[in-house]
Amino acid sequence: MILNININNFQGPFDLLLHLIKKNEMDIYDIKIHEITNQYMEYLNEMKEIDLEITSEFIVIAATLLEIKSKLLLPKNKEEEEEENDPREELVSKLLEYKKFKAVASYLRQRQEESGLVFSKKPEIIDDKDDIKGKDILKGVTMLELYNLFCKLMNNYDNKLNDNNVYLSEISVDEYKVEDKMNYLLDGVKNKKTLYFSDIIKKCCNKLEMVVTFMALLELVKLKNVKIYQENNFNEIFMERIENNEKN
Repeated sequence: MILNININNFQGPFDLLLHLIKKNEMDIYDIKIHEITNQYMEYLNEMKEIDLEITSEFIVIAATLLEIKSKLLLPKNKEEEEEENDPREELVSKLLEYKKFKAVASYLRQRQEESGLVFSKKPEIIDDKDDIKGKDILKGVTMLELYNLFCKLMNNYDNKLNDNNVYLSEISVDEYKVEDKMNYLLDGVKNKKTLYFSDIIKKCCNKLEMVVTFMALLELVKLKNVKIYQENNFNEIFMERIENNEKN
C-alpha cells in the first residue's frame, strides 16, 4: 500500500516546483533558475518536521537546481555555448511529464467521485415466447391488408387527440376556500355536539365544494379542533367538537 504524505499541501518536490513556476508566472520552457532555486531553498529552510523519505526527494531536487544554477553562472566561450545543451532541458522534461500525470490523476479522481452518482441498469433477458425469430411475420399479408391496418392505427391516433381544450386567458378566483369552510364547520359543531358529515355534503352545490369541505375537515382534525369517527369503510362520518379541557 502506497502512503502519500502532503507537506504544506505539496505532494513532492515537483509539485512545489510547479507551484513556484505558476506563482511567478514563468514559462515552463524558460524557467528562471536563479529565482526558482532561491525560493525553493527558502521553502526547505522553513520546514520543521519532515519525513526522512520525503526529505531525500526534496534534497535531490535542491541539488539539481543548484547544479543547473552553477552551470548557468559559469563563464563559457562561444564554442562551448554552441555545443552544450541547455542544462534546464532535463528538468523541464521531467516537470512536463509530472504535470501530465497530475492532470490524469485529477481526472481519474473526479471520475471516481462521479461514479457514485451513476446507477447502471442490469441487462434483461428477453423471453421470446412466440418463437418468431427467423420467421417471416409478413408472409401471406397483402399490401391492401397493410394499408387497412395503417389506416386503422392512424384513426385510433386521431381519435385520442383532444382538440377541444380551451385555454383561458384569465384565471378565475377560487369560489370555495378551505378557510371559509373551516369556519363553517366550526359554527356547525358549536350548536350541535355531533354532526353528520353527510348532512354537510348534501348542502354542497358541486364536487369542488365537496372536496374543499372535506379538506377543511381534515385541517380541523390536524389542528385538534374537532374529532371524527367512522366505524367501517364507507360508513357515516361523525364529527364532534373538542372541548377546551380535552385540548389541554
